[in-house]
Amino acid sequence: MTSTPPRPRWLTFDCYGTLIQWDEGLLECVRQLLERKGDTAPDADRFIGIYDRHEHRLEQTPPYRSFADISRLSMSLALEELGMPFEAHDGEQLIGRIGQMPPFPEVLPTLKWLKDQGFKLCIVSNTDDEIIAGNVAQLGGYIDRVITAQQARAYKPDHRLFLHAHKQLGIAIDEVLHICASPHLDLEAARDMGFRCVWIDRGTKRRPLPDYTPDATLSDLSKVPDYLRSKGWANE
Repeated sequence: MTSTPPRPRWLTFDCYGTLIQWDEGLLECVRQLLERKGDTAPDADRFIGIYDRHEHRLEQTPPYRSFADISRLSMSLALEELGMPFEAHDGEQLIGRIGQMPPFPEVLPTLKWLKDQGFKLCIVSNTDDEIIAGNVAQLGGYIDRVITAQQARAYKPDHRLFLHAHKQLGIAIDEVLHICASPHLDLEAARDMGFRCVWIDRGTKRRPLPDYTPDATLSDLSKVPDYLRSKGWANE
């Protein structure tokens, strides 16, 4: 007989793409950037693909850099690769925009429901404290803790960020359920470390890992309550 896993004490969340509208905000920012550079038919998706490649490489390349510094350097390298000039305010525009990106429509009602059910809520994010502060301020006061790459001095999928989060929260690995939208950052860590994980598949171009199946795949955060009810972890 298979035993029911214990009710998680903490729910941890990836921030950008899970709670906050990352793709939408980034696309708008990049389109404006390319138009300002004189690109009459800006291919924002292509630019973001190049930017992401540089960003992910830099996050895993010692020494540790702040997310703000990585964003500036990734912007510079992406523009250089496309034969466009980089100006200092290009990076600052992106960094300033990130903290203004709003939550998805269903996020606040879901977070409120989770808090009413007695769950503790924590964000674990590849960012700096100063950058994410603007996003957290839009989340209704429902988030109990915010753990960042800046605090751990490590970026997902590096285990050190999650180990730091679990240590700060004072929990064992079976006392947490992680909820995320990023397969190649969060799901990779869940696969390798063995913590429970729900993947929010919002219909983007991101694909799940071929060798890992999350505990559940949901289309958005509004489906989380029904999942928790199905596990016997909710009161209504």
